[in-house]
Amino acid sequence: MNQFWQGTRTYFKTASFRKVSKRIGYFFAGLVVLIFISSAVVALYFNTNKAEIVTQINAKINENITGTIHIGAIKYKFLKGFPNMTLSLSQVELKDSLWVFHKRTLLKAQQIEIRIDLWDLLSNEININKIEIQQATLHLFKGRNGIVNTHIFKAKPKGKKSKSATTSAFDEIIMDQVHFISENQLGNKLFDFDILALRSKIAFSDGNWHTNLYLKTVAKSMAFNTKRGSFIKNSLVEGVLTVVYSNSKNQISIATTNFGIGPEFFDIKAHFSLDANKSPFDIAIKTSILWREASALLSANISSKIDQFDLKNPINVSCSIIGDMNAKGDPEIIVKTNIRDNELKIPDGIITDCTFDATFTNQYKKGAGCNDVNSTITLTDFSGQYKTIPFTIPIGIISNFEKTTAAGSFKSDFNVSRLNEIVTKDFIHFTGGQAKVNLEFKFDILDLKIQKPLFTGNVDVINATVNYGPRNLTFVKTDIELDFTEEALLIKKINFKERKNKVFMEGKIDNFLTLYYENPEKMIVNWDIYAPFLDIKQFVGIITSSGQKASKKKNTKDDFSSELYAVIDKCQVVLNLKADKMLYSKLEATNAKATILLVNNQLIVKNGWVQSAGGTISFDGKLIPKDDAFFLESNTKINRVDISRFLTSLNNFGIQSFQPKNIKGFLSASTSVQGMLLSGGQLKTNSLSGSAKFKIDQGALIDFEPITNIGKYAFPFRDVKNIVFRNLSGNFEINGALVGIKDLKVSSNVLNLDVNGVYSFGRGTNLAITIPLRNPKKDEMITDKIERAEKRNKGIVLHLLAVDEEGKIKIRWNKNHK
Repeated sequence: MNQFWQGTRTYFKTASFRKVSKRIGYFFAGLVVLIFISSAVVALYFNTNKAEIVTQINAKINENITGTIHIGAIKYKFLKGFPNMTLSLSQVELKDSLWVFHKRTLLKAQQIEIRIDLWDLLSNEININKIEIQQATLHLFKGRNGIVNTHIFKAKPKGKKSKSATTSAFDEIIMDQVHFISENQLGNKLFDFDILALRSKIAFSDGNWHTNLYLKTVAKSMAFNTKRGSFIKNSLVEGVLTVVYSNSKNQISIATTNFGIGPEFFDIKAHFSLDANKSPFDIAIKTSILWREASALLSANISSKIDQFDLKNPINVSCSIIGDMNAKGDPEIIVKTNIRDNELKIPDGIITDCTFDATFTNQYKKGAGCNDVNSTITLTDFSGQYKTIPFTIPIGIISNFEKTTAAGSFKSDFNVSRLNEIVTKDFIHFTGGQAKVNLEFKFDILDLKIQKPLFTGNVDVINATVNYGPRNLTFVKTDIELDFTEEALLIKKINFKERKNKVFMEGKIDNFLTLYYENPEKMIVNWDIYAPFLDIKQFVGIITSSGQKASKKKNTKDDFSSELYAVIDKCQVVLNLKADKMLYSKLEATNAKATILLVNNQLIVKNGWVQSAGGTISFDGKLIPKDDAFFLESNTKINRVDISRFLTSLNNFGIQSFQPKNIKGFLSASTSVQGMLLSGGQLKTNSLSGSAKFKIDQGALIDFEPITNIGKYAFPFRDVKNIVFRNLSGNFEINGALVGIKDLKVSSNVLNLDVNGVYSFGRGTNLAITIPLRNPKKDEMITDKIERAEKRNKGIVLHLLAVDEEGKIKIRWNKNHK
């Protein structure tokens, strides 16, 4: 190897090499001189024959156009394009013959360079094989009346050949800083591009041609329908396009890979027909792109909708656009994508582990037009997890982008405790249990809000434990079966335990979903409730509210929790209650029936009826929340209850001066009272007011202190500790701890007495007592009621006062008796 290099260096020093080098130098110098001289000759030829050449160029142009062309100046470009001649045309304007009507200049260029075949020129012909356009505006126009500015080229008569043997085809086209506009007012289309650079060398074959075209441009508008907005607006477009023209099809085909549009890259295939009347086209695009980047490339009518959503990871998308450049309206657009293990952001939250296939088309029904009304998004095999709730949508269709509707099927199977991620703990908290959802849905969408929803199907919950925070109530072993129909929500079964209560519920809500979203205050929930055992105090706590609201802490659950609480708070509930056994404090009842209304957070009881203390009790009532208690209104009718048992069960209404054991008999009464019920279900002491009428049959007073205090002085020889009366009745006016007694008549075996005045459960008793001293036992044989009434007050009559002194009842003479 060293010998080779040593021999080479030795050869470079020889006289032979110097002789060869000198000849090569002379050759290239001669070639340069020849080119220079030839160019000078061409320049001389141009300057000598400039008028004739210009005439030939004008003739060439005028041979093919019907409009007018204006060229400010023509100059020869020395040496450029040798051995051909390069001419520079400046201030070029090209107008068609109808310019006065539409005022759109087809071409206006600062400079156009054309390369002319020199040998053809010497043969007295013009053949342009390259054109370079700089700083120009190319404006294609079609008006609403069909007028165009492109009817500038003459149609060659059939069978007639051009005078020139040359063709008018260009072998190479270059554009720099060219503003290209294609304005189709008839079809509402506008394509507006600032072409920064365009390079194309064209190869011709049998009337066909092809080229690899380099393009760098800014898309100011690519509107297939100007009313809908522009695709790829203000995006930089750059890449190499393979363009093929087919003479037989009169069609241009375009293909490219990794074509840059904005920051993304696309594979594109397209076909454009050049027919005069119909110009169909189709464009197929494929890419992998982020959701928001894809949205930025779409027209405003589409992006404004989908910008409400987002996908975290890039997605594979294919898009086809099919239309006619000369037709009105939008082209057909079909977009397909396959989403796998992505994260979908929606207005109400985030769906994780998201997988589905989606197709968008603006021509769902063929022949119905390409428009928003006929646009749909079809989702298939959708699966994901909303917060912690997994679900699937086997198929879902979003239709009509003007009056949007959504329809499909929804399925889910999950542990109920997962709902804790959606609802705040202070409101509702779930433990255990399993939920299964199988629903068909359809609803309108307005401003991304659900309107007029319709669900059909069922929801089942098994063995759940639920804590209702506002009342701190826990329901165990809760089963729920919900059946959604087109007309109503059927609540086939809700079974739960709450402390000692075991409740079986069935219900119905007409027009449930529409009212839930639009008018919850008009929602009526009809419940049929059966309970083997029911503690009324606890039940009141379940179906009423103390006014405590769900937590307002700022977190992702608040919207749903607040909305659900508001619906519960506003809706109306009708409860048809049946219970085998009921308990209120110590009052036990059986065979209970009642209709209970929950309206505006009020509890209204109608047609209540129970068996208790050996008799029956019927009642109506109302509970209205007030602070931490409830305002109570009640109308009650009592029929032959055992008075001692009845008073015992009601804690003797708080009376301290006697005990239920002091009285026996069967009580019948009617009351109309108001009072306060504590949040625990207890009656607030001394809160009652209202009126009562009562009658006691087969009654007896046993060791009744007010009577025994009188009897030991007035009737020392009568058994006042055991008074049996054939009639005991009266009217009461109740005002807290005070009871106004009117016309209380006691007719017994020991004594008769009439009582009027005020009796106090606490302090303030002041009773006027009238006691005939005659022994009423002698009147037992009198059957005539009038005669018996006349003899009632014969003889000595005592007029006494029973008054409260320091918490004890004292007996005095009533000097002011009537």
